[in-house]
Amino acid sequence: MEYTHRPVLLEECIQALNIRPDGIYMDGTLGRAGHSREIAARLTTGRLICVDRDQAALDAAQERLAPWMDRVSLVHSNFCEIDAILDGLSVPAVDGMLFDLGVSSPQLDDASRGFSYMADAPLDMRMDQTSPLAARTVVNEWSRDELRRIFAQFGEERYAGPIAAAIDRRRQEKPIETTLELVDIIRDAMPAKARKEKQHPAKRCFQAIRIAVNDELTSVDRMLQAAVPRLNPGGRLAVISFHSLEDRIVKNALAEFARGCICPPDFPVCVCGRKPQVKLVNRKPIVSGEQELEENPRARSAKLRVAEKV
Repeated sequence: MEYTHRPVLLEECIQALNIRPDGIYMDGTLGRAGHSREIAARLTTGRLICVDRDQAALDAAQERLAPWMDRVSLVHSNFCEIDAILDGLSVPAVDGMLFDLGVSSPQLDDASRGFSYMADAPLDMRMDQTSPLAARTVVNEWSRDELRRIFAQFGEERYAGPIAAAIDRRRQEKPIETTLELVDIIRDAMPAKARKEKQHPAKRCFQAIRIAVNDELTSVDRMLQAAVPRLNPGGRLAVISFHSLEDRIVKNALAEFARGCICPPDFPVCVCGRKPQVKLVNRKPIVSGEQELEENPRARSAKLRVAEKV
């Protein structure tokens, strides 16, 4: 198949990383390798570490990154395990890290993975298919209150209570096995006016279940806390988020790393000695331009934040 994938905010990410030909970089969310191809192509004596939880992405990268494999290391891991990844490669620090927090297109497009509410498949949604927790367990075994909580918190779903109650009633009769079975339950639990909205009625709940299955928000926070200490001075951290929960975590973590003195305002001199660890390259998130939005509607919610190690 001809390689035509164009990743979100590609030019903006490459510019944000400020790539040096001899630098060491990490793409913590390899996916279809679109960002990685552009990074690797700019390296000469440098090195690119490509990480993904999905073994299928790593297998496909052997072909997609074939011209540059002499400077690429492929690692099967969760991106929050930065210390273990770099220690395992004997790399003390890197010159740039990129994390694209969206679900990769192959995972969405492969109906059998169970991420999509548009095609029937077993309830799975695991980014790492060796992980023990799948969507079927969440839907059928988590308590009604816990389902309501994740729908409200992770999906920002207005009808979290009625939907959780409907799932609970149905699973008392028999286990819920497939994505479209779940879609029907969600749709039927919503008032008629909500079912007519532009957004698919199951989108928010599917997002919530996916986040829960893959422990995504915890992983994002752990990644951010681990990434900054492993950057060389002048190294860049670039993170693309796709929904408000992730963006809030990224924004707040980078702001905290960028803070200096935390002494009370009435102290005459600083006694805490705290220094900023990063400077924010962009105060407001970078978003896609009109041309990219026309070519790739999935980019509409993407936000890129960048920080530089001081």
